[in-house]
Amino acid sequence: MNRLWEQIRGWALVGGLLIVSVVVLLTANEPMLRGLRARSLEVTSSVEKVFSGLGRYVRALEESEALRTQNIELSNQVALMRAAESENRTLKGLLELSDSLDYALIAARVTSKDITKERNLLVLDAGSKKGVEVDMAVIDSRGIIGKVTLVSENYSKVMTYQNTEFFAPVSVYPSNSDGIVSWEGTRFNRLILNHIVLSAKIAKGDQVVTSGHSAIFQPGFPVGVIDSVFAESGLSTWTVYVKPSAYLDDASHVFIVKAHPDPEITQILPK
Repeated sequence: MNRLWEQIRGWALVGGLLIVSVVVLLTANEPMLRGLRARSLEVTSSVEKVFSGLGRYVRALEESEALRTQNIELSNQVALMRAAESENRTLKGLLELSDSLDYALIAARVTSKDITKERNLLVLDAGSKKGVEVDMAVIDSRGIIGKVTLVSENYSKVMTYQNTEFFAPVSVYPSNSDGIVSWEGTRFNRLILNHIVLSAKIAKGDQVVTSGHSAIFQPGFPVGVIDSVFAESGLSTWTVYVKPSAYLDDASHVFIVKAHPDPEITQILPK
């Protein structure tokens, strides 16, 4: 009997203490115990508040990420809509241009651009299969773009007006003064117009168009608008700068003028 008591004495003591503790906690109403219970409630409440704040912070992060993703998607949709609208305006302008001209045009899309260096070339998705030939004029609904310099079966390379080797005979309206427009190789938004004599009545805002005194460009294609004109000491001609009508950075769809240059006139007239 004594041996059995020794074996269970420890468990009996623990059980007794637990019973006493439960009885005391349930029945006692002393101020100290009430204070302990209140303090324990404050501690658990603070802990619960911290975890509740963490939950709200996590939810706020998730909502912020969802809103950011939605904003990116909406921005992409707006950008696509604007690009589609711009392309629609371009194609509408080309259609109107095609209807207004009396000669054949070959529609082409710009597939490659090199407009950051001195030569500033374009590549079009129309070649000899569609009847494209070297020295055909390239235009869009706003004005001249350049001329074809190389043709393959399905593609063609274009020398744009922003090329130091490009020259085009032009006329200034309303004075009907003739000159030659070219690019100095510096500013992308400016051409220079040479050979306009000081007696010519020209001014800022006058229209500059192709004169037709060329083996490539038909008369009347818009080239640009006079941006500034002044006389330099010792020169008998005006110094004239022209703002191009058609910018190359947003050129996407163009027309190739299907007119075959006369080989004889090509040799004696400027291109």
